[in-house]
Amino acid sequence: MNFRKQRRDQIELNLIPLIDVVLMLLIFFVVTTTFKNEAQVQITLPQASNDPADKPPQALEITIDKDGRYYVDKQLLINTQLDTVRRALRKVMADQPANPMLIISADGQAPHQSVVTAMDAARQVGLTQLSIATRNSD
Repeated sequence: MNFRKQRRDQIELNLIPLIDVVLMLLIFFVVTTTFKNEAQVQITLPQASNDPADKPPQALEITIDKDGRYYVDKQLLINTQLDTVRRALRKVMADQPANPMLIISADGQAPHQSVVTAMDAARQVGLTQLSIATRNSD
């Protein structure tokens, strides 16, 4: 019989492998993280002013309702074709001084193509001053 006390080895906690794992994770996250996301195209977005703007005396107005119908100076056009819009603008421009401003007022639910068509018609008849009407969020 052996009555001697068994000698226990002291428990040793080795932190070196733990530090190695933490450093490897740190390196992994540093390498795979994107710190700055740059856009390829730099644009400046327009802002609407808070001042109420009255319609200038030399202005033409195209209004586009939510169904995409055009009104040139409050007169409904018979269809939504580019040629019809262009002819209506030429007719109204005959009564205006040279190079009037065009104001496009489109409903928020109007198709985007309707606004683009109005802008294209304005370009084709020689209107160079264009404004898009906005509403203040007050």
